[in-house]
Amino acid sequence: MTSIQAIILAIVEGLTEFLPISSTAHMKLTNPIIGVQSTPFSDMFEIVIQLAAILAVVVVYYKKFFDFSRIQFYIKLVIAVIPALIFGALLKKHIDSMLGNLYVISGVMIAGGILFLFVDRWFQHPSIEHENQVNNGTAFRIGCYQVLSILFPGLSRSAATIIGGMSLGLSRKAAAEFSFFLAVPTMLAATVKSLMDLHKDHPEALNTSNLSLLGMSSIVTFIVSIIVIRFFIGFLKKHGFKIWGYYRIIVGAVMLILLWRGII
Repeated sequence: MTSIQAIILAIVEGLTEFLPISSTAHMKLTNPIIGVQSTPFSDMFEIVIQLAAILAVVVVYYKKFFDFSRIQFYIKLVIAVIPALIFGALLKKHIDSMLGNLYVISGVMIAGGILFLFVDRWFQHPSIEHENQVNNGTAFRIGCYQVLSILFPGLSRSAATIIGGMSLGLSRKAAAEFSFFLAVPTMLAATVKSLMDLHKDHPEALNTSNLSLLGMSSIVTFIVSIIVIRFFIGFLKKHGFKIWGYYRIIVGAVMLILLWRGII
């Protein structure tokens, strides 16, 4: 992987991680287009640069993450991440198989896009406007929705948790913010697991050159993620999901065409 390739992937990750358009689908689409081959390092790279996205969430919402007097906030995040940890461990082989199937990912992109065209009509009367109104039971159920993004790559973790939150009575803003918060323990766990596996099975991949690529790319992802997080809340409140639905359908269709033509 070259520096240019790494920067492009970092930008893609930063742009797509918190939008309901599936960072997984975009990374799987971008890799072959820019000539990145699948290797233990490149697979790990896609996960580890999410750590920079985590830091972006923590920085944007630093008052909430570092207000240690609100222990309930941390408890809710721990409760919400439990389903993903359990299913991620139990279904690792299924997940790895699905991640390698671009037809499945593109199909899920299109199906999710069609769903998005109608979401705004379904949840018009939220009862929860702020994160502190989310109780432990609701947090756990949102965490269960997050599992759907593990079972169906291309669905989008943020899409699953935001729509799941809205179905449980959260407003768009509250659902999006809780999705951001939940991303921190979820992606941190995925990053640690990925690094441990790579160190165990392919320690040679963690050489100085690759670590430098990771560091440079993480900075890029961090900056882009901060911009996206600040932009997305206001955009979602004003415009809803329909535009993302059309976008997902177009990208999913493009992926299918490129697959049929053997380009990716």
